[in-house]
Order: sequence, then structure tokens, then C-alpha cells
Amino acid sequence: MGKQRATLRDSEADGNPDVRGMQEVLARMFDRRPQDLDRLIHERIRLGIVSALAVNDSLSFNDLKKLLKTTDGNLSVHARKLEEAAYITCAKYFDGRLPKTEYRLAPAGRRALEHYLDHMEALIRAARER
Repeated sequence: MGKQRATLRDSEADGNPDVRGMQEVLARMFDRRPQDLDRLIHERIRLGIVSALAVNDSLSFNDLKKLLKTTDGNLSVHARKLEEAAYITCAKYFDGRLPKTEYRLAPAGRRALEHYLDHMEALIRAARER
């Protein structure tokens, strides 16, 4: 079998009420441009980090790892991306002889999360209006 086409021509959509309805929902969902979605925090682990820090003053590396059920390497890579974007801050220190890493949500991260949630709420409202 050949590949299915991802899009429909207008003439194909005209005769299909389900397709027309979906096009209307998508048009309402994306009253904001889809590219406005913050791809940096849209990824599951990064969204989890930002969300967890939004409701906690700070969390340790181990707390985040347990909460998100991920590996050291995976958490480290995603946290670094958020830190490079100035969405989170990272403080490293020693507790006795044990190294500790603590994360906090930065103001830019809080704004990005709010914008992301607004966008998701608009998508949900548009889909439910149908």
C-alpha cells in the first residue's frame, strides 16, 4: 500500500462533513499560530521539571528524578536545556561530603509556563466547542 496523504485538498474536504468539522476545530484551536507553542517546555520531561518547580520553591536533583521517574542522564540533559534558556536556576553545593544539586524556577520559566498553559487551554476550549 502507498503512503497516505497527510492533507486533503479543499475539494475533498467539501464533500466530507467530518473533515470540514475538523478543519473548523483546528482553525479555532490555532487562533494563535501553532509555532507559538514553546517547543522547549513542550517535551514531557522538561514540562515535568518546570511544572514541579512551579509548585515547589526548589527541588533537588534526586527529588526531580524520583518524581519524573527518569534516569540521571535524561534529567541532567533536560535540566541543562532549561537552565541554558534561563527557565530554571541550578545551585550546586555540598551537604557534608555529599554533592547536592538544587533547582528553582526562574521568572522567565514561570512566564513561559503560563504562556504554554494559556495556549493549551485555548486548544482544549476550541476542541470542546465542537
